[in-house]
Formats: sequence, structure tokens, C-alpha cells
Amino acid sequence: MKVLRKKTVSRRQTHEQFHLSLDPVPSNLTPQIEIISKSLPAMPTVVYDTYWRFAAERQAIFFARMKASLPPWTSDPILRVHKFTNCYRASDRVSQYLIRHVIYSRSQNPAEVFFRTLLFKIFNRIETWELLTANFGEVTYADYSFDRYDAVLTQAIESGSRIYSAAYIMPSGGPSSPFAKKHRMHLTLLERMMKDELYTKLADSPSMKSAFTLLRSYPTIGDFLAYQFVTDLNYSEILNFDEMDFVVPGPGARDGIRKCFSNLGGLDEAGIIRMVTDRQEAEFERLGLSFKSLWGRQLQLIDCQNIFCEVDKYARVKHPEVSGVTGRQRIKQKFSPIAKTINYWYPPKWGLNNRIESGEIP
Repeated sequence: MKVLRKKTVSRRQTHEQFHLSLDPVPSNLTPQIEIISKSLPAMPTVVYDTYWRFAAERQAIFFARMKASLPPWTSDPILRVHKFTNCYRASDRVSQYLIRHVIYSRSQNPAEVFFRTLLFKIFNRIETWELLTANFGEVTYADYSFDRYDAVLTQAIESGSRIYSAAYIMPSGGPSSPFAKKHRMHLTLLERMMKDELYTKLADSPSMKSAFTLLRSYPTIGDFLAYQFVTDLNYSEILNFDEMDFVVPGPGARDGIRKCFSNLGGLDEAGIIRMVTDRQEAEFERLGLSFKSLWGRQLQLIDCQNIFCEVDKYARVKHPEVSGVTGRQRIKQKFSPIAKTINYWYPPKWGLNNRIESGEIP
């Protein structure tokens, strides 16, 4: 068995030193899990390797769908049957719509970009955005009216339409809320943010964490929503934080982390996400996996956080013997391909769009 010399870790890595195996360890010599555990501050389970295999295969599906119009795009029986988000958050259908058709399609005035982004993300549903644009044309804060927006959304609810995404639950404000319908509370909350000129305060924030804290200070906005919102606003030109600056684990990610590690080795969940993100190249190499990055863009903290959430679901079928925090045993959503293709387009500041438009597919 050949072992690497001790290597100094970069600024992005959580611990000062670790060891990596150069050559695959024969299964008849030492269990692979023991070799991995010596190189990590936390104690991995069998699901840890599944994390990387899932990421490689899910990203391979992403590119396979771009090359071939018809399924199947994978031989993995779990991925063929069940729905999982992309490895890269910005590649998902709703994020793609937000980036191209909400953030960058209209005025780049910071107030208007902030208003459009938060209005879209409150509902996080393409159909709701298109309902508003069908009624008001160009959605702008300059022409915004609580009564008109409330009327359209209330009518949609009363006709049986869903206006909120099922991806996550927006808080209602509880029984003490003065609003009979929660969309009215959310419109009022957005109005307050606009009056506070929150977009200016966010732009002046010295770090992603400080911008997160500003969003977190508003009523009903918890850690999860504040992190999602600051990430979405960071796609725009209002903010320009490195996605490696800061991460907040969501409930699903915490469950996935507990399945991947039997002991966190003194790290918190955010530290685990950072450690895993820093180790991505070494882990893909260790497992002999060919991971196709996003046109050269490595997985960021938000992406590895999301993969933990997806692996939590994947492991319910792949590793039913490994229980997480919630104890859930089924994957609810089945995969159903959407006929409408996506012309992938990312924040221009990432420098990816020319490569995509040239037809380059890894």
C-alpha cells in the first residue's frame, strides 16, 4: 500500500494536514472505510463513498441530457426512477429560469433586480411568475401595487391553482399573523425590504455572511431562507461574493451528513460541507470517478450542501440500513422528464456562457 506524504492544506480546507491514498487499496488487505477514516477528521460511513458516486453519475446525466433528447440517460435504477436535483444548484430548471428570465432579462437597476428576484423566490414557482407577467406585463417595483398583486394571486388560489413551490415551505407567520392568506404577509414583507432599501445595504455588506445576517433579521426569514435568498441575489450584479465564502446547511443536508458520517470529528455541519468541498478532486480520484465539472467550475459550498440533501434521499433506497435524523425511508418524488429543453445560461460573471454557446459539451 502506497501512502502520500503529509500535505499542507489550502486556505479552503478545514484541517491543517491529512493523508491520501495514492493507489487503490486491495479489498483483501484493509477495508476501504478504514483507509478513508485515517484521512478525515470525521468518521465516514458507507454512504460517504455513495455521496461521490451519486455526484459523478448525476452530473453525467446532466450532460447526457444535453447530448441526447430521449431517456434513459443512466443505468442507475434509483436515478432512473426518482427525481433528484442537479449537482450544481444553478443548473436546476427554476434557478435557470430565475437567472435568465428574471434577473438578467430586464432593467439592471439594483432596486428592480432585488424586487424581481425576491418576488420570484418567495413563490419559487415559474407558473406564478408567468401569471404575474401575463397580468402586468413587465414586473417592476415602480408599477407595483399591493392590491393588484393580491387580487391576481388570491384569484389564482380560489380557482384551485398552487402559487407556491413544493420545494420548500414558506412560513405563514403562525396563528398570530394578521393576514388571512400568507401571500399577503410575503408581499408586505417585500414592501418593507424595499422601503428599507435592503438592496443597498446588501451591496455594501463586506461578506456573504453579513449579507445573510441582514436578510435573517427580517420576520419569518430563518437560516434556510436567508441563505437561499443571498445565494440567488449573488447570481445578480448586486452582489459579487465568492460562493466558497459561506455556507448554511439546510435540514436535508444535515440528514445527509449524518448518514455519511457516524462521527463528525469535532466539526459542525458547515465545517463538514467545507471539508468535503475542499476534498472533491482527491475523492473523485480515490474512487476512480470521472466527474465532469460545470465547464471548469468546481462544486461550490452551496452545491455540496445540496448534494448532501439529495444523498439523504438516495440513501433511503441504496442504504436503507443507514438511518438519518428524520428516519424517512421513502423517496416521494418520481422522475418524469420535462419535454421543454433548457438553454443553459449562467451569471455572466462566471465566464461560462461563451463556452456553452460554442456547443462545447464535456
